[in-house]
Amino acid sequence: MAGASPPAPLAGLRVLDCTRLLPGPVCTLHLADLGADVVKVEDTAAGDYARAIGARPGRVSAFYAAVNRGKRSLAIDLKDAEGREAFLALARTADVLVESFRPGVMKALRLDHASVAAVRPGIVYASISGYGQDGPRAAKAGHDINYLGYAGVLDQTGTAGGPPALCNLQIADLLGGAASAAIAILACLLRAQRTGEGAFVDVAMADASLAHNIFALQALAQHGGTLPRGEDLLTGGVPAYGVYGTRDGRWLAVGALEEKFWRTLCTAVGRDDLAPFGLARGAGGERARRELAAVLGARTLAEWTRVFADVDCCVTPVLTLDEALRDAQFVARGMIVDGDGAKAYAPPFAIDGTRRPASGPAPAQGAHSRALLREAGIAEAAIDALFARRVVTGA
Repeated sequence: MAGASPPAPLAGLRVLDCTRLLPGPVCTLHLADLGADVVKVEDTAAGDYARAIGARPGRVSAFYAAVNRGKRSLAIDLKDAEGREAFLALARTADVLVESFRPGVMKALRLDHASVAAVRPGIVYASISGYGQDGPRAAKAGHDINYLGYAGVLDQTGTAGGPPALCNLQIADLLGGAASAAIAILACLLRAQRTGEGAFVDVAMADASLAHNIFALQALAQHGGTLPRGEDLLTGGVPAYGVYGTRDGRWLAVGALEEKFWRTLCTAVGRDDLAPFGLARGAGGERARRELAAVLGARTLAEWTRVFADVDCCVTPVLTLDEALRDAQFVARGMIVDGDGAKAYAPPFAIDGTRRPASGPAPAQGAHSRALLREAGIAEAAIDALFARRVVTGA
């Protein structure tokens, strides 16, 4: 039909999501936002315990709702032989499987890549883990902070003389477990479309953290070592790049690295004498930083925001999240949407000028169990038997 929107890029593809908590669910959320039918595979006991994190009694957490919108849920006992066979029947209809257990868990269930590929040769099977499927730490537990620690990232963050700084944006989980996995899955889907050949994708969050620690590697190569945290170009080592306090206890982000931006900043605050010191270190840099801090600390954030509104020098307010959600740029870009009665983020990509967040709320545990087993071609009597034995639960 003329004028009709093209289908979503992954429309018609099915993803089996055997992950929980954050990295895997965000990876499959990206795939859902691209149009894939994402089936959240959960056990029949607690399921994805992200539902309870920070939630009030009897409620589902906003965290779970945010990263699982638009998915369907199958609650199934994969340790049961019949449950395993039902899962494999569903796998025959799938294009992608994503799992995030420790290495060896899926093999113990006889649902590793080889087992699934035996019934669905063209499947793209992705395993997301902390340290990867092999190596001396493969079986070790970890969280974002641990992966960043091993990758030399944590050592580089923080202020001079202080401890490593923590960030509540999970760099390893989201860059490694979500984005890196999604990139590899999409590449393998393209190959599968061309050749019919499936793939096994091994994504380690520690590996991804190391692979993106680019500036530290550059320093090591060029200078034989990294500078102490707080002393390099991007962590406070020069006046032109850093955060500065305002009179009301708020902060400005100063990113005036280029000489033209730094000179414009100096002119805007009436301190052209500081222009030669944007990238200065040592006594000159310290003096310029102190004097700029004194100038910026004399006015409120709102006052400086008005000053810099039409000055092109990379000086911006440090917003709280509730302020960011009301920010005119994000609103104009359609980045904030209604997610089942609460504010949610739209996909971080617009395709053909449109953002298409996966529709529908995050699923209740097992909300689509019966429908999915029917789609797998399992007879109604067999489905009834699985429910009767509680191998499968839900609706």
